[in-house]
Amino acid sequence: MCGSFSLTSSLERLQPRLRGSLPPGLSSHYSGRDQVLPGQPVLLCRHDQGRLETALALWGLLPAWARDPSTARRSILARRPILARSETVAEKASFRGPWRHHRALVPADAFFEKGRRFGRRDGQPFWLGGLWERWLGADGSEFDSCCLLTTAANALVAPVHPRMPVVIADHQAEAWLLAQDGPALRALQPLLAPWDPAAWQLIPAAGAHASRQLSLL
Repeated sequence: MCGSFSLTSSLERLQPRLRGSLPPGLSSHYSGRDQVLPGQPVLLCRHDQGRLETALALWGLLPAWARDPSTARRSILARRPILARSETVAEKASFRGPWRHHRALVPADAFFEKGRRFGRRDGQPFWLGGLWERWLGADGSEFDSCCLLTTAANALVAPVHPRMPVVIADHQAEAWLLAQDGPALRALQPLLAPWDPAAWQLIPAAGAHASRQLSLL
């Protein structure tokens, strides 16, 4: 999966898809972005303490067990934990907790890979499968961050790169967000498989996008 995606859809277009309450002030501050990059805040839907909500989190996962958030954030972003491989997400220390309890849906209308833009043929936004985590400080401070899940590329993406993002279909969204464990968690594994490319297309990206692509994990 590439190191950037786009969300150019208006909030009015997104709102019927967004879950739960919206972040305070989002309606007055939201604007579409042609390229969302690591280290920037991203919009996501999640369950938090039993409540379904739409929230903002920084793209670049900060584990809950990190001791010093300023140092940890620098080191983690340097290692670029913006992505998590779906094949090993249940095993890695930084990801296995969020995989069980903190899955997220990240709205997008395209993702980029090596100067190429991939999106739905009908132009509709879609859900990227992600994880989120909350760091809690001794002083009561909180910091929310997230990463995106990747899987093996399908026939559309494979000529460009061997990895692509996990995409969650609308009818699977509610099951994806619920905290799960044991058999229920294993039942989500099929959602991590390469998705059917039939409804998707590759669109040549503008030169500005091509020059700003980030390498993959």
